[in-house]
Formats: sequence, C-alpha cells, structure tokens
Amino acid sequence: MNKLVLGNILYRPVRSAISVLAVAIEVIMILSIVAVMIGQVQGAATQTSGIGADIMVRPPNSSNFSGLSDAAVPAKIAPMVLAKIPHVAVASPVIAKLSTSGAVQTIFGIDYASYNALRPFRFLAGSAPSGPDDALVDDLYAKSHHAEVGQTIQLLGHAFRVSGIVEHGKGSRVFVPIHTLGVLNGTPDNASIFYIRTDNPKNQQAVIDEIQHTPGLGTYQVQTLAEWMSMMTPDRLPGFNIALNVVIAIAVIVGFLVIFQSMYTAVMERTREIGILKSLGASKPYIVNLVLREALLVAIAGVIVGIVATQGIKLLMDVRFPTMAFLLTVHWRVYGAVIALVGSILGALYPAWKAASKDPIDALAYE
Repeated sequence: MNKLVLGNILYRPVRSAISVLAVAIEVIMILSIVAVMIGQVQGAATQTSGIGADIMVRPPNSSNFSGLSDAAVPAKIAPMVLAKIPHVAVASPVIAKLSTSGAVQTIFGIDYASYNALRPFRFLAGSAPSGPDDALVDDLYAKSHHAEVGQTIQLLGHAFRVSGIVEHGKGSRVFVPIHTLGVLNGTPDNASIFYIRTDNPKNQQAVIDEIQHTPGLGTYQVQTLAEWMSMMTPDRLPGFNIALNVVIAIAVIVGFLVIFQSMYTAVMERTREIGILKSLGASKPYIVNLVLREALLVAIAGVIVGIVATQGIKLLMDVRFPTMAFLLTVHWRVYGAVIALVGSILGALYPAWKAASKDPIDALAYE
C-alpha cells in the first residue's frame, strides 16, 4: 500500500508540490503570527524586568500594558514624596511615550541619575547624556538603525544626538531626558510612571501600603514588578487569545480546503484505478486508508517544510529586524504541526469516503 501511495504522489509532482506548499503556508502562518504576538508580550516583560525596580507606581489613567499614559502627574512626586517613604532606596520618574513614526516603539524619558541608580546602564560605547538633546539607544536599536555615537537621530520630530549605546533590557530601546520629552509631549516636568527600588525585597509590601495611604496617591496603581510581569501573558491580555484563535482558524481553513481539493481531484482522476482495486477485492476501509495515507504523507511533508521555512524567517528577522521579538517555541512548533495534520486528515475524509463508495462496475466502465 505504501508503494502505491508514494507512486500516486510522485506521478503528479506539480499537484503534490502545491499541496505540500499549501500545508507549509498554513504552518508558517500559525507559527509566524504566534511568534510575533507572543514575542511582543514576553519581550515587553523581559525589558521591564531589567530596569532594576521592585515596585511601579502609575496614575489611575495609565495603560496596564506598558505604563503608557498622558504623563499628567508631576515628576517631582518621585524626589519629594516617594523617595522619602521608609525603605525606599530609589524613586525614579519616567515618561513612557509610544511613537508610531517609522516604527512602533516606546521611548523613555528619564531622569538619568535616578534611573541609572535603579540598575546601572551597561555602556557598550559612548557615555551618559550631558545635554537636553542627548539620547541613549540600546545595542539592538543601534544595529537595526545603524546608529553610532555622535550621530543625530530623529525622534518625535526632534533631533537627538546619540551620546551612548547601552546593553538592551532596560525597559526601552531609546532613552532621552525626561524634561525634553515632557516638552515635546506638551507636559513639561510631568511623568507617566514611577519606578521604585526598595532597600530590601522583604519591605515591598510595607512600601506599597505606605504609598496607598499617602494623601494624593490613594487612587494610584501600585504593584510589584513581579505582579505586573505575571499579568503579561496571553491569557491575561484582553482579546489576545481571541485574535490568536482567529488567525489559527483561518490557517486551518486554508489547509483544509487545499487538501480537500487536492484529494477530491485525485479521487476523480483515479476512478478507474479504484475500480480495479475494488474488483480485486479491496474493501472500503482499504480504499479510505489509501487516500488518508496519501493525505497524511503530503501533510507531513508540508509540516516539515513549514517548520524549516519559519526557522529561516526567524533567522532573517533576527538580522533584519533585531528589535522585534520573534519567539518560536517548541510548544508552538508541535501545536502548529498537530493542527496542520488534523486539518489535512479532515480535508481528506470526504474524498476518501467518496472513493470507497464507488461502484466497481461503474468505475471500470469510467472513461
């Protein structure tokens, strides 16, 4: 039977290749979109974990995803209020500004001294900013934008000089003075989020309680970095899994229709062959098994091509777009393969049943 299946596939190489390619595209669609979507979520969590803070304090109107807001609270809250709370070692004000110019990215406006005190920057080139128009960029941004120390870059319609290149993983890929970003944002001397490092992790809850009982800060969102990172999962983000399932469903439908069309056409073309097999005593289960094996072999080849091609896309993304997280996990490789295989089998069921139901006399008389 296996020789017969392989012979049928090789006898029509173009159609077989198209079927394999269709399954591969299904796998590529699933893995690539999942890799980008989950990569962005986990990338944001990884970036934030490297800031060095224990607690984040956000205004009531801020976004839970990245601390984005209108930067409508005074930055002086950090040195004048938060830094004076017992067990607070460092309090740093930050403006997290989402920029969509050229590429979607979050720019951090920072008070360099306090932000660096949370966890020092690791400089790969250059030095700390010395003027209001100086900017720090991380190594991945520098690689992606071919930025060098001393070079001028445009951010939010303003020219900044790259004073230093730092190791990635400090919350953002671009850092500018908080006052300069505040002026560009129309909210000078304000902040959108405050990062706090305690003198001892054991004192985190005491600091949170004190902040929540401080006049004027009672309505602020206060949580530990660990709590925030636990929320940065697909299951906790509204609509994330819905979007993911829609993409997977579309990919499954594409694979299903292609395999259905391919197997249905193959059955119609092999009507006489099926008649000969049935006249020789082949049972209905035998014919169904024959068609399903052919569909499964095509699907397996498509899955292998799809996984290899997606790995190639990942390598290309790492070189061409190093700032975009492309998370290709073993779990989703297996999940994508199973989805493609199941969809292919389902697509071949009706053609297999139709082949098995053919009357051998009619099939032998088929021209």
